[in-house]
Amino acid sequence: MLERLINIDKSEKKSYFQRRLVSEMQFAMLLSEQNGHQYDDLIREAEEYVVASCEKDGIITRQIMEEAEKILMPLSPKAKEYEAMCAAHAHIDMNWQWGWDETVKVVLDTTKSILQIMEEYPDFKFSQSQASVYKILEDYAPELLEKVKARVQEGRWEVSASTWVEADKNMPNGESAVRQLLYAKKYLSELLGISLDDMVLDFEPDTFGHHVNIPEILRNANVKYYYHCRGMNDCEYQLYVWRSPSGAEVLVNRERNFYNMDTKRDMAFHVFATAELTGVKKTLQVYGVGDHGGGPTRRDVSRLIDMNQWPIYPTFTFTTYREFFEVVEPYKAQLPVYEGEMNCIFDGCFTSQSRNKNGNRRSEELMYKAETFSALAALEGKTYPHKMMEETWQKTLLNQFHDIVTGSGVRATREYALGVYQEVKAASDSMRNHAYEYIADRINTELIVK
Repeated sequence: MLERLINIDKSEKKSYFQRRLVSEMQFAMLLSEQNGHQYDDLIREAEEYVVASCEKDGIITRQIMEEAEKILMPLSPKAKEYEAMCAAHAHIDMNWQWGWDETVKVVLDTTKSILQIMEEYPDFKFSQSQASVYKILEDYAPELLEKVKARVQEGRWEVSASTWVEADKNMPNGESAVRQLLYAKKYLSELLGISLDDMVLDFEPDTFGHHVNIPEILRNANVKYYYHCRGMNDCEYQLYVWRSPSGAEVLVNRERNFYNMDTKRDMAFHVFATAELTGVKKTLQVYGVGDHGGGPTRRDVSRLIDMNQWPIYPTFTFTTYREFFEVVEPYKAQLPVYEGEMNCIFDGCFTSQSRNKNGNRRSEELMYKAETFSALAALEGKTYPHKMMEETWQKTLLNQFHDIVTGSGVRATREYALGVYQEVKAASDSMRNHAYEYIADRINTELIVK
């Protein structure tokens, strides 16, 4: 069915009316299949009408399309019951195939673009991950940050960040994983005026693997949703519950397509996936250009608005990740459960750029020593170096981005990271030495002298 319809338009470039009608009829066939093929006769009738109407010119006109849609109109209420919840984002790599100056430019350019689109499309919503992105705005473009804050308060800009960066989940140790959450949540709460309890999503589309204790760490930080794309092993679920050895669980959406996507007509054909698991006729559709930022385009947004008006097509809405997870959360008991790690892809990068990996491990060790002795000195009355400790941990966490510590970046990536490790060493050594001196000054040596 539909082969004649797909091939009937003889023009070199298929018309909008042909593309729209073929997409609607393809969706109608899937919908009919979901309903025991009860609409097959209507679809056949519409196809016969279109073929007969196009025998002379071989072109599907607006009139032919609209007449075919009228034949299929009994399917419209059923079609509109299904909803594609469309979440826009911009995946921004913190130094991948470029240097830090370009990372900053990518963040600023992406933010400007998104704010402009928000002005033009009042229903449009956007989600941005990584606390480090907001730190760049604070440091380099505070005027843009103020506009972002307004959109956050308005509910149209979702802060989909619970971590400082979208970090590698294999090489940094457990303490670093906790610090990713601690410092990101603290910083974003203070910067944007949002509650710690509002940061419930760990958004990790590009991370190369996922260790077994992630649900445990996340639940202790009040993070209950997880989004990823890469790394599954034998787990092929799209929507599932991930359980750690302790029994802690997070609700997970695995991207079925890819996280860097523009809006396409075939987005409609995926809306049945969630319904098959839960009965909920809503599914998550992620769109937006990424890696080098950019996010959704005006074309993406206008396409969604247009497709939402097609009568034999699902409903398309602008949404956030949290809104989707809250829809499916009541149905957790019906979802498959996965236990175990999900590792890993790009195995070779974990063996490259050894100085970067050494720098990360050294930074972690130095920070633990600085904290330990600064805490001991504080017990004796010394002022604890909160600000420097926080800023130095932020630098350590930045270098745990999944393209930096793994070794999948270019020379500029590596050289910048090595410079940051030097800054971490200088600050951590300074804090530790000050603590040493303070403690040493308070040791009573009289007994030793006697």
